[in-house]
Amino acid sequence: MYKSSARVLCVERYARWLSSSIRNGTSATPPIGSNELNNDSDRANARSAADVEGVANRLSAASPARKSRDNRRRITEFKDALNLGPSFADFVSGKASGMILDPLEKARQNTEEAKKLPRWLKVPIPKGTNYHKLKGDVKELKLSTVCEEARCPNIGECWGGKDKSKATATIMLLGDTCTRGCRFCSVKTNRAPSKPDPMEPENTAEAIKRWGLGYVVLTTVDRDDLIDGGANHLAETVRKIKQKAPKTLVETLSGDFRGDLKMVDIMAQCGLDVYAHNLETVEALTPHVRDRRATYRQSLSVLERAKMTVPTLLTKTSIMLGLGETDEQIIQTMRDLRDIECDVVTFGQYMRPTKRHMKVVEYVRPEKFDYWKEKALEMGFLYCASGPLVRSSYKAGEAFIENVLNKRNKN
Repeated sequence: MYKSSARVLCVERYARWLSSSIRNGTSATPPIGSNELNNDSDRANARSAADVEGVANRLSAASPARKSRDNRRRITEFKDALNLGPSFADFVSGKASGMILDPLEKARQNTEEAKKLPRWLKVPIPKGTNYHKLKGDVKELKLSTVCEEARCPNIGECWGGKDKSKATATIMLLGDTCTRGCRFCSVKTNRAPSKPDPMEPENTAEAIKRWGLGYVVLTTVDRDDLIDGGANHLAETVRKIKQKAPKTLVETLSGDFRGDLKMVDIMAQCGLDVYAHNLETVEALTPHVRDRRATYRQSLSVLERAKMTVPTLLTKTSIMLGLGETDEQIIQTMRDLRDIECDVVTFGQYMRPTKRHMKVVEYVRPEKFDYWKEKALEMGFLYCASGPLVRSSYKAGEAFIENVLNKRNKN
């Protein structure tokens, strides 16, 4: 017992001597008793302990600036882990333990997920002078865009055009936090978001004037916490844009205002050019895809009321494919839309934002999207944008709508 304790003390003394020699760059005489370390195992243990102590000393001597950078990096990594990690429901159900992954495992899974994507869904990294200009202005004026918040795959194409008048930005008003929780959407959710910024209508109009855009889309998160659902705030923004940039055509993509059709009237009469409200999916899948407060029939009533209030308004909606819908259900949805005289419909592929969102049932092939475009035009829609990467504010559709509206204005 005594010999064992003495040997441990010798190992510790020898480790401290090694650590001091490494730190000071000297070769002092080994401590008394180190000659008792006459086997490789003891000396290896001592060297290992010295290495650990040396690393600890170097870390403790790190500069305050480096420590601050490391802390910020850890906080960012922690936030990212929370966003991509398990939800509260996962903890309640006991599924969380299998979802908490170390960074290397997460990177491996993300790489595998990317490999599974069909080639027609892969897009280049956004770049270009105009892209960075719009991104900078959005940040400077404290605006939110659905292009960024919803991780739209077309952001590089819409923001990166050389001709600013051809670029399109979809600005998200009333903050970046939604009061609803649809299973397909990556926008943040909260029951009590921050109050609307009273300067947002003015700042938005100023941004549109700077950019010189020919067409802009204004969208909002759902604000069920506000009495009017944000209708007056959105309408005021449209009026400000028309004052500062009268030639800019304005589309609004708004919520259902909890079915309050008086709010739809306010929006339809504020001077906008296109009234958009998304059905998102077919009737049978609506309860599984959208928040329970959003219903298929309620959305149809919103589009119908907008057209009734201002018959010259273009009405528009968007439908995601790949959620498990059938061809018959899509046809019926288009019939329902034509019954209320909806003018424009778009079809795009549902893309799963994170592992916390509903899974993709099918990656629909481009030829099938072409088929739905032909069907929509046959049924009398004024225009249909249909493709894997098409979103409700896809700029190719807006170019066509812009021409239609300009012809109407001349007449």
